[in-house]
Amino acid sequence: MLSADEHQRYSRQIQLMGEEAQERLKASKIFIAGAGGLGCPAAAYLAAAGVGHITIADCDTVERTNLNRQILHWEKDIGRSKVVSAGEKLQHMNPDIRIDLVSVTLQKGNVSSLIEGSDLLVDALDNFPDRYTINRAAIEHRIPYIHGAVSGFDGHIAVIIPGETACLECIVPEPPPPSVFPILGTTSGMIGILQAHEAIKYITCQGELLKHQLVLWDGRTSSFHTIRIERNSDCPACGCV
Repeated sequence: MLSADEHQRYSRQIQLMGEEAQERLKASKIFIAGAGGLGCPAAAYLAAAGVGHITIADCDTVERTNLNRQILHWEKDIGRSKVVSAGEKLQHMNPDIRIDLVSVTLQKGNVSSLIEGSDLLVDALDNFPDRYTINRAAIEHRIPYIHGAVSGFDGHIAVIIPGETACLECIVPEPPPPSVFPILGTTSGMIGILQAHEAIKYITCQGELLKHQLVLWDGRTSSFHTIRIERNSDCPACGCV
């Protein structure tokens, strides 16, 4: 049940989606992999929306080069753990929700226990090996997740439902070479907010999810393009699911 303060805080959302939808957000648990350029805006909007339990996992510390886009980290946070920095801001933003902080590297040996009990995963990572780890764990545990990635002016997003849609390895079967890529802060913000938006839609059963499609953002023209994606029956990750 929503408290009187929660009714007031979320009044504009309740007016739009109804009290039951807000209660679903309060009862939900979302795992966010990454507290960087994507994870910061995604976590901020999910916390503001009233997701009752958010877990954030990231092993890095804040660097000055992060500050143009990782909006939960400030000058005073340089050298601090990213999850501690992000969790501090999120708890001030919404003291009524639970924030769990996990400062570890996601690996095959620990990811299953970390995502246990989650209703949804948000892939806010910055490299494909770790993304593939999340992808395989999501498939194994049948947990839907929102994939996002950015570089420069460009980004993309996909909603992945294990057993129903193409998985990440269907979409990107070979990881691109690792690199330090240029990035505009607003590109991260755009995709991170879209990830939060799709997560809210999924939890509240509102609207149509971005399933079976890869949505591309071109920041130079401020335009979206959509590519239809299909499951690969020979995919090593999801082909037998």
